[in-house]
Amino acid sequence: MASSEEEASTGCPVPVGTDTAPSCPDPDPDPAPAQSDSTEDFEVLEEDEDDLSELPPLEDVGRARAPPPPEPPEDSRCPEQDPGETPEPPQEWLDVLGNGLLKKKTLVPGRGVESRPRKGQEVTVRLRAALEDGSVVEEDPGLTFTLGDCDVLQALDLCVQLLELGETALIVSDAKYCYGSHGRSPDIPPNAALTLEVELLEARDGPDLELLSGKEKVALANRKRERGNFYYQQADYVLAINSYDIALKVIGSSSKVDFSPDEEAELLEVKVKCLNNLAASQLKLDHYEAALKSCNLVLEHQPGNIKALFRKGKVLAQQGEYREAIPILKAALKLEPSNKTIHAELSKLVKKHADQKTVETEMYRKMLGNPSAGSAPVKCKDKLPWSIPWKWLFGATAIALGGVALSVVIAARN
Repeated sequence: MASSEEEASTGCPVPVGTDTAPSCPDPDPDPAPAQSDSTEDFEVLEEDEDDLSELPPLEDVGRARAPPPPEPPEDSRCPEQDPGETPEPPQEWLDVLGNGLLKKKTLVPGRGVESRPRKGQEVTVRLRAALEDGSVVEEDPGLTFTLGDCDVLQALDLCVQLLELGETALIVSDAKYCYGSHGRSPDIPPNAALTLEVELLEARDGPDLELLSGKEKVALANRKRERGNFYYQQADYVLAINSYDIALKVIGSSSKVDFSPDEEAELLEVKVKCLNNLAASQLKLDHYEAALKSCNLVLEHQPGNIKALFRKGKVLAQQGEYREAIPILKAALKLEPSNKTIHAELSKLVKKHADQKTVETEMYRKMLGNPSAGSAPVKCKDKLPWSIPWKWLFGATAIALGGVALSVVIAARN
């Protein structure tokens, strides 16, 4: 998605589990307050959006159930055992979400259920990811991320919550919880399932936001925003909104540290980017009231922000408020007269507004009982050729009565 909405097929190569999405183009790179690149393509609302209704809520992790263990292959043979040796119990797959698309199996047991990490903690894992044919696409001896923040693939974020400290597990995930229909160029094809080998090395409490320096806060918020950009490019707008919300919470959190003016300006810049991207994601999901609120928050800080003006105009247009939308788009066009996308959107709204006024005018005429302007006058068939219009009769009667009254007054004076 170039600028505000790059083509999804050009999604940036994001490591299977880095806490930062590397250099993903921002779905809404921040322009100067009163001007943006004239070649930028503002996103256009489409009707055929991906159905995100089946995205698993993270809360469903606790409802996992274990299916029957897979049957061994026919040619498998039991290894010879020494007399008196106790056979190990068979390892079972855990159906994490209950739909068969995300399964976990323990390879090396951990330190007990009480050592499992909690949401919000920072965890460090050893990761090895491979395709179904065994091709290794990722290896990381010390991947660190915030659990439950969707900083990594859903498959990893969901399953690490079930790992015990020191446990090594095998995770088999459908593409839905990895890179979906877009894949990751060039090593992960579209709709590719992944097998992850994960060892939980450490779990610790996350950083205290109140004690972060300005630069640390900016860096953390940018990591969350970039993850949101990744989900936006994957058309996972729900998860994109989640990441942008987390970034905004980081920026808006109270602080016990004094920031420099430059750090304050950086935080405001990241905030505006997040709000613009949030509005873009909300528009994709037809959450118009939320998108309007996000646009207004941007405009409170930057009244001349073209993206916020453009999206606010689109939101109002989607709600049928053409009269309010048109001047907002005119303001955006005044800031960037050469932008063809704003021109096209404004022309479309002007036409829709004219059509709306025509319909309203016709409706009012019908309500008042007046014939429409285009209809031919209906002649009364019962009207005789010699009949006199009633308006003339009324006028003549009034004149006659006036004459009689004048005569009476003159006679009375004489």
